Amino acid sequence: MPGWFFIITRSLIFLLLLFITTKILGKKQISELSFFEYVVGITIGSIAGEVVTGLESNLYHGALAICVFGFITFLVNFLSIKSKKFSDLVEGKGTVVIKDGKILENNLKKEKYTIDELSALLRAKDIFRVADVEFAVLEPRGNLSALLKKENRPLTPKDLQMKMGKEKEPQTVIMDGNIMDEPLRWSGKGRGWLYTELEKLGVTLDNVFLGQVDSYGELTVDLYDDKIQVPEAAQRPLLLATLKKTQADLEIFTLATDCDQSKAMYKKNASILQDAIEKLAPFLNG
Repeated sequence: MPGWFFIITRSLIFLLLLFITTKILGKKQISELSFFEYVVGITIGSIAGEVVTGLESNLYHGALAICVFGFITFLVNFLSIKSKKFSDLVEGKGTVVIKDGKILENNLKKEKYTIDELSALLRAKDIFRVADVEFAVLEPRGNLSALLKKENRPLTPKDLQMKMGKEKEPQTVIMDGNIMDEPLRWSGKGRGWLYTELEKLGVTLDNVFLGQVDSYGELTVDLYDDKIQVPEAAQRPLLLATLKKTQADLEIFTLATDCDQSKAMYKKNASILQDAIEKLAPFLNG
């Protein structure tokens, strides 16, 4: 048997075996690795390499070794789920490296990290000053979890006691110039509505690379021709502006009339409309 055919055959067999082993072990094997998983991964790769290239002549011994290491990894993962102590032993614990804006040098040295490496991890989270950090933990898998001090955290609608509308998954209704009927139905729209929206935007279906309907029922498109400027959807901001103008007009009518009955009516409806605006504003702000 030619050497090249021998290597190709073994490569295909072990590629399939490694794929099946990884599928059984789960997605955790292709995410960030623990110490144990890192060692096992290197070992399995070395075994497969030796068998494929013929350094290990017995095909079945190599396959058995990979199965054994795969089973051990599966067993370790299973025991880690069942026992916190075993999980801490195999995968390790998180180490606090920053507390109250100060670096804990001893913990940093214990994990064999330098200041530059810690700074790089912070910058990856858009944090450039250690003093801004309330608490930071170096996780067992090498990533950094950081909590900013309250005064340095960005404001959220909840901080401002604003009620926001719930977001739904955007539905892709146009792909490569073709209408996707099922997502269109999921969004509660039809082809007639879609063609009308495309006409409002001044684009043709065959020029749309991607079209999506958001949770507010608005269509956004990405065109093949990037030079064409597509106007942003303005239905919600326009409706909000109309409501505000109507409410302001009612208040003007209240001041302009001398009839007490009309004044009371305008004032009441202006108040009702103001309440409606406050409730609808989170949904209508563009």
